[in-house]
Amino acid sequence: MIDDTQRAAPIVHTPVKKRRSVAIQREIVVLVAMIVFNLLFTQHFVSLQTFNVNLTQVVTIVIVGIGMTLVVATGGIDLSVGASMAIAGALAPMLFMNIAGPAGIALAFTLPIIAAALCGVFNGLLVTRLRVQPIVATLVLFIAGRGIAQVVTDGSLQAFTNPTFQWIALGKVAGVPFQILLMLALVVVFAWIVRKTLFGKYLLVTGGNEDAAYLSGIPTARVKMIAYTVCAALAGLAGLISISVNSSSDANVIGLGVELDAIAAVAVGGTALTGGKASITGTLIGALIIQLLRYTLLAHGIPDAAALVLKAAIIIVAVYVQRKRG
Repeated sequence: MIDDTQRAAPIVHTPVKKRRSVAIQREIVVLVAMIVFNLLFTQHFVSLQTFNVNLTQVVTIVIVGIGMTLVVATGGIDLSVGASMAIAGALAPMLFMNIAGPAGIALAFTLPIIAAALCGVFNGLLVTRLRVQPIVATLVLFIAGRGIAQVVTDGSLQAFTNPTFQWIALGKVAGVPFQILLMLALVVVFAWIVRKTLFGKYLLVTGGNEDAAYLSGIPTARVKMIAYTVCAALAGLAGLISISVNSSSDANVIGLGVELDAIAAVAVGGTALTGGKASITGTLIGALIIQLLRYTLLAHGIPDAAALVLKAAIIIVAVYVQRKRG
């Protein structure tokens, strides 16, 4: 059995790697074309402020997109990432404003992410144990999760100023915003996990053919549970960054619409929405394309609402391109 797998590996995986490389190259071409367009036709595009604004605004999309990539690779989807962000963002200020000192800060960074991860566990149980379709299973928390966050905060805005907590979003290392360094570190770590670890292989096999993976002895239910849990935990982390940037927590708006941004970034990045493939690097590039598209539209006086229509159109085009490649 092992010898047969080893002999088959070069035949199966080499074309996939070539297709992945070609897909990333195409994404880079699109990104470069958008940058060139803005260099030529957008005023004040070449400035440190514009660079920082676009990068910091893309951080939450990338972090949520990484988790979404894992879930989509299993053949699933997670519509509740925005609600997980809202729950984490609602809990954190309550902790560091009511518990003084380092203990409050430590709890504000850990408990909200744990709470978000539990949302992922809930999603995973619905998908793996009750066999609920992922889009339906995660729709439950998409609706109820934000309601939970609103109940926790009594629907009110929590304004705060806490430099220690907000350092995750506003702090800098050698002049570079820490949140950007954190985003890049997560991209590197999860790209390595997907490409080089046994879990990464299980992830892709589960999404490619779950029945065959299960019959081969792969714990497909556990793989899905981990994917949904990690996705929600990363959404919780993105929620902490989001409230830190805004110096306030509003359960009504935190993470609102981020699921569309994340899915668009994943689709544009080359991860097949049908499962079996995953490109963390592609998700990063896809998120940059989505953010730059939004910036370009706003810079040229096109309403932000138009960006929502274009994002939906981008997902359709990306799925069509993936189908043609397949």
